[in-house]
Amino acid sequence: MNRMNRADRPYDIVLFGATGFVGTLTAEYLAAHGPAGLRWAIAGRSTEKLERLRERLPGGADIGLLRADVSDPASLRALAGHARVVATTVGPYVEYGEELVAACADSGADYVDLTGEPEFVDLMYVRHDARARETGARLVHACGFDSVPHDLGAYFTVRQLPEGVPLTVDGFVTVDAAFSGGTFASALNQFARHRQLRAAARDRRRHEPRLVDRRVSAPTGAPRYAPEAGAWALPLPTLDAQVVRRSAKALDRYGPDFRYRHYAAVRRLPVAVGGVAAVGALVAAAQLPSLRRRLSDRIGPGDGPSPERRARSWFTVRFVGEGGGRRVYTEVAGGDPGYDETAKMLAEGALCLAFDDLPPTAGQVTTAVAMGDALIARLAAAGLRFRVAATR
Repeated sequence: MNRMNRADRPYDIVLFGATGFVGTLTAEYLAAHGPAGLRWAIAGRSTEKLERLRERLPGGADIGLLRADVSDPASLRALAGHARVVATTVGPYVEYGEELVAACADSGADYVDLTGEPEFVDLMYVRHDARARETGARLVHACGFDSVPHDLGAYFTVRQLPEGVPLTVDGFVTVDAAFSGGTFASALNQFARHRQLRAAARDRRRHEPRLVDRRVSAPTGAPRYAPEAGAWALPLPTLDAQVVRRSAKALDRYGPDFRYRHYAAVRRLPVAVGGVAAVGALVAAAQLPSLRRRLSDRIGPGDGPSPERRARSWFTVRFVGEGGGRRVYTEVAGGDPGYDETAKMLAEGALCLAFDDLPPTAGQVTTAVAMGDALIARLAAAGLRFRVAATR
């Protein structure tokens, strides 16, 4: 690993997409909670919007401003060259994200995003992981509700279990929250790209090194009633389980044989059945371009839930881990998952990469591998709850 010298870059963190819905929340969080002496900038395509945002942020006079556009690769290279860490909220990432990843990989800048798009993550691994390893850049995708609570929660659970033995962990997600137009557009886009998603996953498997003398799996499983969660467990075929699996492949602490399963926990059977039907209808609708556009237009990409709705929102992820004759129940919980807490996770992830004493890593890495205990400590101090609920 040949990490480039980045100490003389003008900014510790550059936030790209700062004037979008989650971008603004992240900028507000950094302005309110960034350490004294933090050198940071906001970036986006509209100088006028950036200036308006900077004017209303605490300490705005000390915040830099960079104009950059996803359609202008030179502007993204300049942005990456100014930063020790780049945080981006600009999605759908499979459409708008690659040039910035490439710029960070080439310049040695660390990178965090909010993607929940498996296709994008797989493509970026194949195309840019090797270059990032050469320059020392750490490319950390899914640094929001996708997939920090699940990745760090599984890591936290494993830490409570014996070492050197086969381990299993099941995660059960419960959420009460609304979503923004950007999130809805990203979901529709993913539903419409199932062939490309499978092709990207196959290509990644051809490039990834194989595990030797260890096994790691994340099977989808089947719907079931889970007495350990007191709810119906519906498999979630999201990026989260893939991220947990990659953390387990990279870290021997997960044991010689590790299995993770990821579920939505639903208390009432009619709600579970209705949720499955609704998702199925949305997937079917996404296959028709005209209907997909009509659905996407119903919620603008800059729209999102009100502060009052976000204040009532919450999430809980309960984990059941077993191994070596021990069973442990753990929990990760917080407030509004998609926006307030996601902005917090992204900001704290960027601060963690910029300032904390972390394991030497490079290339495409997960939050557990790149930041692990340090990011758990940051998020716990910022109000997220990581706790052991019970052991047997």
